[in-house]
Amino acid sequence: MQHPYEPTPARIDRIVELRRDVKTYTLSLLYSEGQALQPIKPGQFIMISVPGIGEAAFSVSSWNREGGTFDTTIRRVGRLTSYLDGLSIGDEVWVRGPYGRGWPLEESEGKDILLIAGGIGLAPLRPVISYIAHNRERYGLLEILYGAKVPDELIFIEEYDAWRSIKDTILRLTVDMVPKGVVWEYNVGLVPILIEDVEIRPEGSQVMVCGPEIMMHFVVKALISRGFGEDQIHLSLERRMRCGVGQCGHCQIGPKYVCRDGPVFPYSEIMGLPDLNI
Repeated sequence: MQHPYEPTPARIDRIVELRRDVKTYTLSLLYSEGQALQPIKPGQFIMISVPGIGEAAFSVSSWNREGGTFDTTIRRVGRLTSYLDGLSIGDEVWVRGPYGRGWPLEESEGKDILLIAGGIGLAPLRPVISYIAHNRERYGLLEILYGAKVPDELIFIEEYDAWRSIKDTILRLTVDMVPKGVVWEYNVGLVPILIEDVEIRPEGSQVMVCGPEIMMHFVVKALISRGFGEDQIHLSLERRMRCGVGQCGHCQIGPKYVCRDGPVFPYSEIMGLPDLNI
C-alpha cells in the first residue's frame, strides 16, 4: 500500500460474529518482501474491495502492530457487505489505506476522556479504549457511554468486564427498549440520557463520539448544555467514500472532505455545514 490508490491483498485470519448482522474480521496483509503494515491511528479507516463486487470504507476496530494484523467490524447492509458476510477464514480481499484524521489522542494527554457511542459506532472507539488502557498514566478518568436499540444489538459484550477493570474507568450502558422476557440490569433510554450522570466535567476533558447522526445531534446538544465546548467535542462522520484521499468529492460536506479532513472532526469545524444534521 505504498501508493494511495494501490490495494494490497489481505487474508482473513479470524471471524467473530458479534450479532446476527455484525462480524469482526481480523485481516493480515499479504505484502511483498520488504513491505510492512503502515501505522494505523485510532479513528482512521481503510478501503476494502472485492473485484467485481465493489469497494467501501470501513473503520479499523483494532490494530496489532507486532502481529501485522488489524480488525475491522462490519455490519451487513448492502452488496459488498453481504458478500463479505459469506466469506470464510483463509479467503482474501483487497485493502488500501489507512486514510484520514483519527481521534485526538496526543492532544488529549493529561485530560479526562469521555467516549460516547451508539450501535456499531463503538467499533471506531474500541482502539481508543485499548490505547488508553496501554498508556493509562497519560490520561485522567475514562468514562464510556454506550447504547443500542435492544440488548441483542450491543457489540463487544465479552470485553465489558475488561474495560471496567481498567484503572479509573466507568462504563455506562443503555438500550432504547427491553423486549419482553429479556433480562437487562442497566439503564433504559436513549444514549444522551446517560450524559446527565457523567462524572467527567468540562474542565480539562475531551469528548469523542461515534454513532448514528441523529444520536450525535442530541448528544452534542446535551454536552453543550452541560458546558462542554464546541472544540472539546470530536465526532466521527460516515459518508459514502470512494477515493479516500479527497479527490472525487463523493464525501464532501461544504468545504470539508470526510475522507481527507476527517472522518474525525471537532464539532467547531463542522457545525452549521450543509447536509449535516448535527
